[in-house]
Amino acid sequence: MGKSKLLFITHEMSPFLELTKISEITRQLPQAMQDKGFEIRILMPRFGNINERRNRLHEVIRLSGMNIIINDNDNPLIIKVASIPSARMQVYFLDNEEYFQRKHVFNDKDGKFYADNDERMIFFCKGALETVKKLGWSPDIVHCHGWMSALVPAYLKNTYKDDPTFKHSKVVYSIYENDFKEKMDDDFARKAVMSDMTEAHTEVYKPGTNSALYAGAIQYSDGIVLASENIDADVLNNVKNSQKSVLEFNSTADFENYYNFYDEITNEELVNVA
Repeated sequence: MGKSKLLFITHEMSPFLELTKISEITRQLPQAMQDKGFEIRILMPRFGNINERRNRLHEVIRLSGMNIIINDNDNPLIIKVASIPSARMQVYFLDNEEYFQRKHVFNDKDGKFYADNDERMIFFCKGALETVKKLGWSPDIVHCHGWMSALVPAYLKNTYKDDPTFKHSKVVYSIYENDFKEKMDDDFARKAVMSDMTEAHTEVYKPGTNSALYAGAIQYSDGIVLASENIDADVLNNVKNSQKSVLEFNSTADFENYYNFYDEITNEELVNVA
């Protein structure tokens, strides 16, 4: 696949933020694919407990300055970047004072699920795609990890389907164990609607549960990765019924199967045309 461009969108990555197994995979997989010749970009939120000085984050002025509209409110987007010298990889961080400058990630000091986690998710998904557009970098594959990136497939297949940056991008979504038992705000599906979309496009997300977010991502993705051994039964059933290409769970750290899966996904269209 040579110099194919591979975009990773995730809410955690080692060494910056380590909450679950996702942080390990999103650290190791990009490097493994880079070693195979891929051009890599990685985007994640700049949560308040990510130490800027220790991780040497600095603002990218040319990318900052955009506003992301949520519920008719303008929310400034600041882009920061850090390097992983040992891997020769850069990670772009999406920052916003109101949504991300907190000591805790998804739950407050008392363990309560943040009431605005829905808006934080929408901000991240919209902001990630707008940042890539501003980079002027067109990914062949967009690989999303975890529930916080679950709206990206819907946006790519609707709002951005004819955008030159993403017109030919394939979407892969990795599913993990359910991370939360709470629900998003009741108005979540409406707030998530972007241009060229209606609430019908976000209907699948409407229950606001972790499983519903996965169901939406499954519906709009080109390929699904089962990245955990213990995945919710309803989610697995959704995957089965979707008839999408699936990379089954593999407990080994051998990423050759991902490389072959990316190749399969990017060549599916050519096979269908033939």
